Amino acid sequence: MIVEASAPTRIDLAGGTLDIWPLYLFHEGAQTVNAAISLRAHARLESRSDGARVFHSVDTGHHLELPWEADLRSAPSLRLLALLAHWFLRRHPGTDLARDGFTLTTDCASPAGAGIAGSSALAVAVAAAFSQAVAASLGGEELLEVVKNIESQTIAVPTGLQDYRPALYGGVAAIELDVDGAHRVGLSVDAPELERRLVLCYTGEPRNSGTNNWKITRRHIAGDPFIFDCFERINLTAARMREALVSANWTAAADALAEEWTNRTRLSPGVTTPVIDALLTAAERAGATAGKVCGAGGGGCLVCMTPPQRRDEVAAALTAGGARLLSFTIDTEGLLCR
Repeated sequence: MIVEASAPTRIDLAGGTLDIWPLYLFHEGAQTVNAAISLRAHARLESRSDGARVFHSVDTGHHLELPWEADLRSAPSLRLLALLAHWFLRRHPGTDLARDGFTLTTDCASPAGAGIAGSSALAVAVAAAFSQAVAASLGGEELLEVVKNIESQTIAVPTGLQDYRPALYGGVAAIELDVDGAHRVGLSVDAPELERRLVLCYTGEPRNSGTNNWKITRRHIAGDPFIFDCFERINLTAARMREALVSANWTAAADALAEEWTNRTRLSPGVTTPVIDALLTAAERAGATAGKVCGAGGGGCLVCMTPPQRRDEVAAALTAGGARLLSFTIDTEGLLCR
């Protein structure tokens, strides 16, 4: 038995960090706006006959092999993969996969700590592969709930809600957040025109989003009025970004992206770094109209918005500054599993 699954990563365009429970409950009309991209996370699940549970992460170079009797919850590495496997096998102990073992091979096109939700996309792909292998019939929002909670167990802090939906559904979307949960609203956006205006690069500095977001979350819950105001501004910017994308007003979209970055840097001094500042300055001098860090900041990827005729110049400036360009398209397929 072999099951293969893949899911796209994403670029968050506006509204990030609002999607962490319970922060969005305190901001009327809370939403995030993101775009699924073609840098995919892949999972290949193969049955064995010796009872071993083998995990192999191609992109990170990590390999783990555990005997049948080992507790997957105590895995010394590749904890996200092991916890996902544990959850499915514990609920389906009579399946061939639970009795005879498996090899799980993963590979992610996103660099480690890139801020484009590589771990979330990987978790969605792995969960889908296990669900199909054990005939769990787990899909849609139910699958995302499991993945979200297991990723939170892995990083030991709350996760956001936006990252799993690009992986499942693809496309450009707003994630509306309210007391009844998260709701994805697909946006009618000219994807090729958006692609022509975006440049994505990896700074070379990985970051820890769980740590950054958790510090900000604690300050918000403690009633810090400055942080509350930052989130109000982030929420307004997300609404502006959504309107700009739907109306194909690329000038307004660039303004919203720049506003998003200003809002985000107010949240914490650790959101930006000297390397990030230098790259953004170089991009702007080359013609970029706006830029921001993907995810929580402190490293990872930068996305810049630029007029199409200046795109090559911006890309060259980022490369000259030491960044690695990441080629992508807007992914409209979402999760694939066979």
